[in-house]
Amino acid sequence: MKPTRTGRFFQRNDLIAGTRKLREERGGLIMRWRTERRSENIEDRRSLGPAGAAIGGIGLVIVLVLALVFGINPLPFLLGTATQGGSEQSMLTEEQQAALADNVSLVLGDTEVTWSGIFREQLNGTYTDPGLVLFTGSVDSACGYTTAAVGPFYCPDDRKVYLDLDFFYDLQNEYGAPGDFARAYVIAHEVGHHVQNLLGVLPVVDAEEANSSDVETNRLSVAIELQADCYAGVWANQASRQNLSLDASDVHDALNAVSALGDDRLEMESQGYVVPDSFTHGTSAQREEWFEKGFDTGEVASCTNPILPAVA
Repeated sequence: MKPTRTGRFFQRNDLIAGTRKLREERGGLIMRWRTERRSENIEDRRSLGPAGAAIGGIGLVIVLVLALVFGINPLPFLLGTATQGGSEQSMLTEEQQAALADNVSLVLGDTEVTWSGIFREQLNGTYTDPGLVLFTGSVDSACGYTTAAVGPFYCPDDRKVYLDLDFFYDLQNEYGAPGDFARAYVIAHEVGHHVQNLLGVLPVVDAEEANSSDVETNRLSVAIELQADCYAGVWANQASRQNLSLDASDVHDALNAVSALGDDRLEMESQGYVVPDSFTHGTSAQREEWFEKGFDTGEVASCTNPILPAVA
């Protein structure tokens, strides 16, 4: 199965000024946890370098033989640091990466607790935690080889979210969406795909896409992404009643990120015009609307999309 990726947009001066003031008062952090529960389902492959996995077995033998034949140093390949364009250079300092990795663990840990409660209370079911893989540059998953250029993604076949922390650098500096809760939204959106997988939505849609035109495939993809945005909103609503302390600035950060990643906005910025039939994630307005659906209600039922399989 292929990987599944990655309201109003408030820009009032008073809200932005308030956000800056709160950040200054809290040392740059806005989102606050009442208790700090970290996930134990994180696999850190960053030390393996691009490719995401060490070479072993027959692969090791092949590399050593080729090194002898061509007289090259095999060490970069054995360490997983050789890529077509050279080794990946992170835009983040080690301290920034450590802080972001810790925040990822906190967010994922909260989604585990919150979605367990949602499944139990709203769906009369049992939630199974996803894994999350931190990688640098490129990674192998059960869905195939993928580079960081696609952004964070969820692989249904191994039930894991994949994330290069440098995406958060891009989110702030290229997409103009800074803030702890903007980053939390990104993780919650990918976890939303995991929820879809557990509820049987992704397998059904994947089968439909195999026999659909490109236009219809994109239409289904948009529906999947918008529902994942809605599930991110459901998580935020339920988490804010329990372990997560939110304020208006947090919501602003999330809506800012949602809007920044709309297909119409990305296409206009990259090519100067939009092609609606090519959309795979939805417009900025659609993404804000679906996030707000979940955030306003906290109910899985509010995320129902008529072109997607119904959730029992």
